[in-house]
Amino acid sequence: MRKKHPMIKKNDKVIVLSGKEKGKIGAVLKVNTEKDRVIVEKVNMVKRHSKPTGKTAQGGIIEKEASIHISNLMVVCNKCADPTRIGMRRLEDGSKVRVCKKCNEPMDE
Repeated sequence: MRKKHPMIKKNDKVIVLSGKEKGKIGAVLKVNTEKDRVIVEKVNMVKRHSKPTGKTAQGGIIEKEASIHISNLMVVCNKCADPTRIGMRRLEDGSKVRVCKKCNEPMDE
């Protein structure tokens, strides 16, 4: 069975719907389509203990974002500023564009 392509893309503004981070809003930093997981800026912060290496001269406890499953997120529309579902529309030139279901405005510029 073929997997459905996620509607969330990098740099989208999203809101967390469930879990300990519920209600937080942030920008998408990275999308993992194979595992259906997303890394959101300043959301789901975890602490990692690291040794000093060539890349990091100083070791210690580093805070970084952990991934969240894509089903726990909802895209926030730029125009109407509400969490919304996303639809697809084909333009006159034949290209596909993502559309806000509430205000019916295109989300991709």
